[in-house]
Amino acid sequence: MKKHITSEAKECKLTKTTLREIQKLAASQSELTIGVDIGDRFSRYCVLDTEGKVVTEDKLATTKTAFEALFKALPKMRVALEVGTHSPWISRQLSSLGHEVIVANPRRLKLISESKRKNDRIDAEKLARLARVDPQLLSPIHHREEETQQDLALIRSRAQLVKMRTEAINMARGLTKSLGYRLADCDADNVGTSLADVLPAAARQGVDLQLELASHLTAKIKEADKQIHSMAERYPEIKLLTVIYGVGELTALAFVLTIEDKERFNKSREVGAYLGIVPGQDQSGASNPQQRITKEGDRMMRWMLVQCAHCILRSGAPESDLRLWGQKKMHEQQTGKGKPNQKKVLIGVARKLAVLMHRLWVNGEAYDPLYNAKKQAALRKKPAA
Repeated sequence: MKKHITSEAKECKLTKTTLREIQKLAASQSELTIGVDIGDRFSRYCVLDTEGKVVTEDKLATTKTAFEALFKALPKMRVALEVGTHSPWISRQLSSLGHEVIVANPRRLKLISESKRKNDRIDAEKLARLARVDPQLLSPIHHREEETQQDLALIRSRAQLVKMRTEAINMARGLTKSLGYRLADCDADNVGTSLADVLPAAARQGVDLQLELASHLTAKIKEADKQIHSMAERYPEIKLLTVIYGVGELTALAFVLTIEDKERFNKSREVGAYLGIVPGQDQSGASNPQQRITKEGDRMMRWMLVQCAHCILRSGAPESDLRLWGQKKMHEQQTGKGKPNQKKVLIGVARKLAVLMHRLWVNGEAYDPLYNAKKQAALRKKPAA
């Protein structure tokens, strides 16, 4: 066992001091807590005993081999990490080794993020101390399974391609206007170098580069769409969601992958808070000022839901409970002072849409776009007792 640990440690470049501490801990049966401040190249860790005393602290390379060597030698313990680029694979690896892994939410860790004495060693110790006292103080989050993360990565990559294409097209249009010309309007999928035919040959170079890039990105986006469509066949539950007007295969799949576990919420309305589309709170006594939405959830998913809300509220869209609610809110604001706050209404519709999608997913019910409207109409017709 000792030779095995030593060979792995040499590969991970662990110090002899760390090795000795590992061997001491391996023989100990006491409950231990370890905090790990993850860095891109190296990570710091701090181990506390049951009384809160520092047993050992050191650093190790942020690689699978190094973490395997260290945590395989350590007894099973509670491990606190701060969420980051490397935390998904680290949390999965340490869980597979039998450790209790807690991934801390950095938005809730102002004790660390806003500390006047901030360095990796101190941060690792603070994580360990908070996890030792009460893991809920870390507002723990749950990382997705590896397969789910890989599938979601494809959707995120497509979103980035679309963003890059939009930037390229806007750049081309801006350059053209600065020369006194204007590119014709067309769908982004149809953008190509032929749009620059309105320009003199000497002025086309810079514009052509951007249009060629946009055309190349369109090809990559279509390629990603085929892969996503093929991937969607492994998630039959999205068929429950795509029947909602404005919700396509891409949005439904992103929603299922983002939530991952439909049973994680006690109530469907909790989805709004999870995705960061509920107002924040800053209540103190009688003071309870209105806040913007928290934006604590997945940014891409919020954007998709808002785009769906646009479709639901646009002219010519079919009637539904979501549309009627949005129109009612717009009317209420129009009858008040000032112009209606369309953004606020869109966010409200997006939040209700997220709740509806989760409800359909959990119950497996057939979607009735006017369920609430019919229910209210039936109540109005019911004679009084």
